[in-house]
Amino acid sequence: MLMNGSDLGTLTRRGSGLRVCVIGTGYVGLSVGACLAVLGHEVTCADRDAVRIERLRDGEIVVAEPGLGEMVDSMTTAGRLHFATSNTAAVTDADFVFLCLPTPQGEDGSADLGRLFDVIAEIAAHLRSGAVLVGKSTVPVGTARQVRGALGRDDVAVVSNPEFLAEGNAVRDVLCPDRIVIGSDDPVAARRVAHLYDAIDTRVVITDAASAEAIKYAANAYLAVRLSFVNSMAEVCERTGADVDAVMDGVGSDHRIGQHFLRPGPGWGGSCFPKDTAALLRTSMARGFDFTLLRAATEYNLAHRERMVQKVTAMVGPHVTGETVAMWGLTFKAGTDDLRDSPAMAIAAHLASLGIIVQAFDPTVSQPLPGVSVTRSCLEACCGARALVVATEWPQFLDVDLAEVGRVMAERNIVDLRNLFDPATVVASGFRYDAVGRGLSSTVVASIAG
Repeated sequence: MLMNGSDLGTLTRRGSGLRVCVIGTGYVGLSVGACLAVLGHEVTCADRDAVRIERLRDGEIVVAEPGLGEMVDSMTTAGRLHFATSNTAAVTDADFVFLCLPTPQGEDGSADLGRLFDVIAEIAAHLRSGAVLVGKSTVPVGTARQVRGALGRDDVAVVSNPEFLAEGNAVRDVLCPDRIVIGSDDPVAARRVAHLYDAIDTRVVITDAASAEAIKYAANAYLAVRLSFVNSMAEVCERTGADVDAVMDGVGSDHRIGQHFLRPGPGWGGSCFPKDTAALLRTSMARGFDFTLLRAATEYNLAHRERMVQKVTAMVGPHVTGETVAMWGLTFKAGTDDLRDSPAMAIAAHLASLGIIVQAFDPTVSQPLPGVSVTRSCLEACCGARALVVATEWPQFLDVDLAEVGRVMAERNIVDLRNLFDPATVVASGFRYDAVGRGLSSTVVASIAG
């Protein structure tokens, strides 16, 4: 859900007099910076990428995040949000310095903290006495302690304040969060960071730094395991004739479980779950614990993607080389332009490796991609295709006329990896239909249609 004008007006505060520097202007840093400005603080977003900063100064938002552009424009016009290309200059007068830097997965699965510690070395001598260094980046448990050592200053406090932002919903996740987690071995510094969020009515969890860092990893690992369980149940449903949508609706009605993250799909991916589960596995192993449950969930996720490929080839077969497949959606989920560890991209690459011609359309993707022919529309992607694969749950796909789709395809086959379509509608339009965990769907719907 997006923040509307009424929501923004309610949350926007008069100037607090607190000066905040946010280093990093990706979707986390820019969202956090703009929202802190809305909460009444004087915010400078800094990034050494001069081109990115220049584009932001010109009003060009460099990440696809609904509602963020309007907020940045509003706060810039109000004089609350500024941009800088010098990290050292930006931190000099800041009361709080938020580090919103990438921590990508390293070759061994651990989080690569190189950029984080490079910036700390760069700014350490320029922080004012009494400032608070706030870690927003997702980092292994124990990183705050390492940061204190690298900083080498007793007059600057270190606080962990992990982000829980979902791409495509980042603005609301900052301003209307389920909880705010703050961890530090300095209780006074922790309360100072909590004060930044006084305008937000939510639970504030104040704990030690290591626990705050662990909370972020635990949340993402739990959700990854949950999704792997749902996709495993989808396979059970297909083999037994049950319908996973009905099963998960019933399961989610249990107040102990709830409805979130119970939808089957092509597997989990994106910028967070894969690297965070890998980092937690690596951290556990380094301390002598084999996290077998999490390891099994990650291994099943990869196997599940392979099963999705088999669904497509079974629909196209028996000879797939040289055949054309349409794919709707390339991003790892709807509402974002992020292709990082996208299940759709992994499936497209596997299909291409089998000699299949992949024609794809995604509302936020226009650049050329290896092994994929990126088209300008849903219909163009379907021209001459033996099967249509729905790989990302963009709602606008439901508005496409299936009759027109059928006319341009070589054969009317749909493999719905997001269970986006109503099976009855698809079958009534003359398509063969396969989905994830809908064991009885095709048989029952075909008999009803007949």
